[in-house]
Amino acid sequence: MSLASKTIGSRLPDIVGSAHVINDPSQLVFYEVDGKKPDVAVRPGSREEVADIVKFAAAENLAVIATGARTKLGVGLPPQRYDVALDMTRLDRVIAYDPSDLTLVVEAGHSLSKLLGVLGDHRQFLPLLVPYFSRTTVGGTIAAGVDSPLRQHYGTARDYVLGMEYVTGEGVLAKSGGRVVKNVSGYDLHKLMIGSLGTLGVIVSVNFKTFPAALGSRGFVATFETAESAVEMRHRVACSTLTPLTMEILSPRVADLFSSETAARIGTGPMPPGVISAKHWALTSGYSGNEKVLARYEADFRRMAEELDAVSATVLDENTRPPAFSRKREFIPIALSASPATTIMKISVLPARMNEILAQVQRAAESNSLHWAALARGIGVIYLALLPQERNEVAGDRVANTTSQILAAAAKLEGHATIPWAPSEWKGALEIWGLTRNDFAEMQKVKRVFDPHGIMAPGRFVGAL
Repeated sequence: MSLASKTIGSRLPDIVGSAHVINDPSQLVFYEVDGKKPDVAVRPGSREEVADIVKFAAAENLAVIATGARTKLGVGLPPQRYDVALDMTRLDRVIAYDPSDLTLVVEAGHSLSKLLGVLGDHRQFLPLLVPYFSRTTVGGTIAAGVDSPLRQHYGTARDYVLGMEYVTGEGVLAKSGGRVVKNVSGYDLHKLMIGSLGTLGVIVSVNFKTFPAALGSRGFVATFETAESAVEMRHRVACSTLTPLTMEILSPRVADLFSSETAARIGTGPMPPGVISAKHWALTSGYSGNEKVLARYEADFRRMAEELDAVSATVLDENTRPPAFSRKREFIPIALSASPATTIMKISVLPARMNEILAQVQRAAESNSLHWAALARGIGVIYLALLPQERNEVAGDRVANTTSQILAAAAKLEGHATIPWAPSEWKGALEIWGLTRNDFAEMQKVKRVFDPHGIMAPGRFVGAL
């Protein structure tokens, strides 16, 4: 047993109780991050216990990684050190919920899927319909910064997180923001936590603005011979009076992914047959409203599709839309299961440059003999899955060449790209967080303020912060 293990084992039970300290190697394997296993996992039951654990870790120079359902531990760079896994799943209470004011305060370990049920009783919801939805937690989702198909209409978490309570790298319990939309005092420091992978601190609870649930909902899918036609339909929808909830463009290979066994297990039902094709590009959209509004959407969508010579046009009703939507939501885990070495890029460009970047993606992947599939949100965020058939050095070189070409192409188009998911043994050869940022010096300063001892998930974020 290492000195760190002895130190940890003698102190943490005093904070949380011995029943909530895990040091069995067979259980610690579930907390691994890129092959690195902690010396111990600890499950605090209150915000005060979280603060005490981090304060202890800072005093002993122990590296801490906060975890929830552990669905997104593969995001980012491998940690430089990893001593304590801070399992937040016992912090799973709804602290405050005022349906009339559309506000919610919930602890970080609360399941998102269960929260949907709580809000659904009042015909409300959160637009955090993110990958791994049935398992993921509030804190993990916010810390990872993943988005949802509903980003098209509702934005990202930054748009409806009102406040947060978190523990800094010094073990200080801090608050930022408020419980209501009207709260505008001070700086929104809590928004620094969104997407920071726990490198600045540990999220303890989050204050949200909630939204009324939609009335009736439908989906529309149009397939096209080319990506250009699908993107052009996206542009026409954006320039119209329509405000769909979701809008994505799917490359042809997505049809194979969505018909896979993994997709069937994840989905809420069977994928409607014939809606998308392995030979065509597709534009998919979800929308809501009363019957008159739904009819208007369908008529306008069909007209636009016909004008662009669509191969097919399909309306998904309340029975067929959910399984199709769940597959769009779960594109990442479905793609990760499709290859022994799936590598996923996140590319952001202006919507006007989507045609150009998709063409560059196709050239880069095919010139390196890689299968690929892409899901492009209507706002210009593209998730690209590179699907090598093997996990070896040759495949790793092909992925490195492909991602380098795409990173450079995105930069030339005034966009940005990162590689959220990749095999751990390849990460050293990949630009996981994209090309060097001009604001990196400022990021280092923020890290030193929030985590002066460098114990919070060290090395996982941009520039190995």
